[in-house]
Amino acid sequence: MNKKYFNKLTFLAIMAMLMVITGCKKFLDQQPITDVSAEVAFSDVPSAYKALAGAYSRMVGDAGFGIRLSLYYTVDTDEMQGPGGAADNDRRDLARYSATSGNAQITNPFNQLFTGIEFSNICIANIPKMDMYNNGTEQEKKQLRRMYGEALTLRAQYYFQAIVNWGDLPAHFRPASELASSDPFPVRTNRDTIYNRLLADLKLASELVPWRNELAAIGDPSDERITKGTVKGLRARIALFRGGYALRTDGTMKRNADYQTYYQIAKDECNEIMNSNQHALNPSFKSLWKDQVNAHAVADPQGELMFQASGIGGVGAADTKLAYYNGPTVNSLGNKSINVLPTYFYAFDSTDLRRDVTCAIYNVAADGVTKIGQAITAICDGKYRRDWITNPSYAPTNAIQYFGLKWQILRYSDVLLMYAEAENELNGPTAAAYTAINQVRRRGYGKAIGTADATVDLPTGLSKSTFFDAIVKERSLELGGEGVRKFDLIRWNLLAQKIADTKAALLAMSTLSAPYNTLPISMYFRTTGTSDDNSFTGGLWVNSFYKTAPTATPTGTTRVTWLSAAINTTALSRYATGFTTGKSELLPLPQPARDANINLTQNPGY
Repeated sequence: MNKKYFNKLTFLAIMAMLMVITGCKKFLDQQPITDVSAEVAFSDVPSAYKALAGAYSRMVGDAGFGIRLSLYYTVDTDEMQGPGGAADNDRRDLARYSATSGNAQITNPFNQLFTGIEFSNICIANIPKMDMYNNGTEQEKKQLRRMYGEALTLRAQYYFQAIVNWGDLPAHFRPASELASSDPFPVRTNRDTIYNRLLADLKLASELVPWRNELAAIGDPSDERITKGTVKGLRARIALFRGGYALRTDGTMKRNADYQTYYQIAKDECNEIMNSNQHALNPSFKSLWKDQVNAHAVADPQGELMFQASGIGGVGAADTKLAYYNGPTVNSLGNKSINVLPTYFYAFDSTDLRRDVTCAIYNVAADGVTKIGQAITAICDGKYRRDWITNPSYAPTNAIQYFGLKWQILRYSDVLLMYAEAENELNGPTAAAYTAINQVRRRGYGKAIGTADATVDLPTGLSKSTFFDAIVKERSLELGGEGVRKFDLIRWNLLAQKIADTKAALLAMSTLSAPYNTLPISMYFRTTGTSDDNSFTGGLWVNSFYKTAPTATPTGTTRVTWLSAAINTTALSRYATGFTTGKSELLPLPQPARDANINLTQNPGY
């Protein structure tokens, strides 16, 4: 990138230290630094803490996990699809794999991720140089070492997010002020080389950052900052991507011959987290989302929410539009722009409690309470939903768009599933692999997590390939709508196949062909129903989603046309229409970035 572009990044970094960090997490909200020299900005623990806040801050806002990285960039998959409407060279084209390098929604997220890398680089370069880093009190040294490890982890997260969306990228591992003079127009570096650097950085960070139960000993509060479990979980995730398939510069999907080396790293890291006793599953999947995430809870007794991006301030630069852009509407307020695919709804077993958390089959009336049942083509994703928000809650007439909700980057259930996947790849479906995946399944069905249960546990005797298929499905059921699926499918080289399978299934469903020929054409919801339990057993819906419907409308209910040809005209007609194998696995690099750097080549097919 040219010197002008580097200087812009440097200026942004300096401004983050000059100003109140309005985009940072609540626990990092600090007073401004009044001098931007390194000696002052990194003069003591509190000032270094403020600089680190700048690095954290780039995770959120409209260009980050506030809406674009979390929602725009993560659909269409075999779970969720993006908004309806005509092509727009904007968010709709992103969802349909029709984006061009001039798409209005590409440049700002790209720039923000590299700004996050730059802010992290400034901390990485300066924190270890501080006199207190080696000569301070024991508490000061431990706190600064933690911050150094956090900066390494944040840089890894920003780079990882950039790579899964754009592939090979320039390697920026020093502050822009240093790189501008030595390498003003950097070429793209093979992502494997960058991944290797990130894995090494995270190995170091894991030695610097404390576990959750060690925070008090170094004088840090228990909050949402990165801890050792976060570092190890992110290292496991990146290792699986390093060992997975990726779209290469020749337009083919490939993985390297040494991929098992990285599965071993993932297994080892997940195993250490599991054996640490620092993290566990919340016993209730619904409570995790309703009473933790949507309730703005700070305390996390089980430590399941391992890495979160928190919004603050109610503004586009620093907050999130979770539960406004997605989720059910309240009093017609909200966008409903992420829709559950009808085929994904029926991927859940009828007794899987995760279905009614992941899939919101209603909107909320003007009173803010009464539920209005929706057709299968209008189901919203449900993990972030306005009618669940508390502390504070919002009146149904309040048109607010920013709710301060936290985007979940990594949960402990993901660690268990990564472990099961890595163990199966290396050694087949061992008892340890079964135990890990079955813990997730038991919680999903409301069973005791640590007790074997033949009614929900995977059957023993599965082959390596069938166990892998079970992992592919379980990750979808557990992590649906969390921005994980698209990138999982890419690293497994399954995205093209799953899109094709989903299109065929949607077509079959629209004509009530097998295996969908026994499903209801109509569903009936209670006119006065207010329960937030979507299920047909004592909740909003009075008939089964899995059996033919009554011929007459039951008393006190309203009929919804459930399955019809509308699936073809509303869901299938816009689903992944522009997907092209060997191209759509990556986004195009934004044209302004290429204009700034003459050596920045474009991705295949664009």
